[in-house]
Amino acid sequence: MKHQDVVVIGAGAAGLMCALTAGYRGRNVLLLDNAKQLGRKILISGGGRCNFTNLGIEPTAYLCQNPHFCKSALARYTQWDFIAMVERHGIDYHEKTLGQLFCDDSAKQIVEMLKTECEWAEVNTALRTDVLSIEPTSSGYQLDTSQGQYTCESLVIATGGLSMPKLGATPFGYQVAEQFKVPVLPTSAALVPFTLQVADKAKFECLSGIALPVIATAECGKSFKEALLFTHRGLSGPSVLQISSYWQPGQAVRFNLLPELDFMTWLSDTVKESPKLSLKNALCRIFPKRFVERLLELGELDGMGGKGAQTSDKSQRGLIGAKSINQLSKAEQAFLLNYFTQWTVFPNGTEGYRTAEVTLGGVDTDALSSKTMEVKAQKGLYFIGEVVDVSGWLGGYNFQWAWSSGYAAGEVC
Repeated sequence: MKHQDVVVIGAGAAGLMCALTAGYRGRNVLLLDNAKQLGRKILISGGGRCNFTNLGIEPTAYLCQNPHFCKSALARYTQWDFIAMVERHGIDYHEKTLGQLFCDDSAKQIVEMLKTECEWAEVNTALRTDVLSIEPTSSGYQLDTSQGQYTCESLVIATGGLSMPKLGATPFGYQVAEQFKVPVLPTSAALVPFTLQVADKAKFECLSGIALPVIATAECGKSFKEALLFTHRGLSGPSVLQISSYWQPGQAVRFNLLPELDFMTWLSDTVKESPKLSLKNALCRIFPKRFVERLLELGELDGMGGKGAQTSDKSQRGLIGAKSINQLSKAEQAFLLNYFTQWTVFPNGTEGYRTAEVTLGGVDTDALSSKTMEVKAQKGLYFIGEVVDVSGWLGGYNFQWAWSSGYAAGEVC
């Protein structure tokens, strides 16, 4: 039986940060994982370039039952601290959009950086190791693993959520929490594409690959101004991934398809410039042609104040597209404005954990210290990263939570 000061289960972003932080304090640390390599989720993130943090990290960008919980950790290990580490290792990076920072080269650089830091901190690593059981002892914890038995004073659970099961995601962390009577809040897939109702899927699956700038708004009022992407299964793109975290089954999502355009002013100006231009050709100036043609084919733009006014006669559908824009009535103009700024979808669901980037819910933060991530009622037991009920926006926010929560635990465990 081998003794360690600290055992960290889970060699992802949070676990690596916790292990190296504790190691630099002189703690004898063992980092366990059942995977073949470190940081699997890091390696595939950001299209292989790792969106490792965001310049605009704020507590308001995180969803948690206790909105104040993440403030302490985020303030004590900030995006600037992680950026400083990246720069010390000579990793070139760039800002993409909305403060998102990516490696110029590869996500492998971030994993190598963390691996190197762990080596410098003399962290012991055991990969391909399954944890079979955990039992409390008078001085800490005993672990039975596929590689033997270990004892430790501090045990850190950094096993992540349920997202991306192909990368080895399991409910292990929640099971440990339940074993030690730590409440676990209901979980769901987040930062995930929507699937559409059968009728809507039939309407729009042919638009797969088309992207539009939009403002997506959930029924709770939360909005995101980013791109919408049509897929053969439904809707994706940054705006959809973001709003999915705020959507509940049965609710609608509203899209403003003209986030930068004053439609009525544009229409008035276009009428003055090209009065005989057909509505179809006019709309093709602001939308992809394939999108406009499909809306006309479906008769989506035939209404005169509501969808109930659309014709059921297929031979009459889309005739409004041939109309000269100077012939549009006030009612038709108002209908078009409403359609494009209030395009509403009732998603059938989401693609689930298979493609979700994070998991909503998890270990109840009320049971944890916001300063140390230690379970209040169980000395020496810590939960960090995605396994905790803290989920960030798309764009580097979840990695920053991993770095910050890992550091918070590593400073004391």
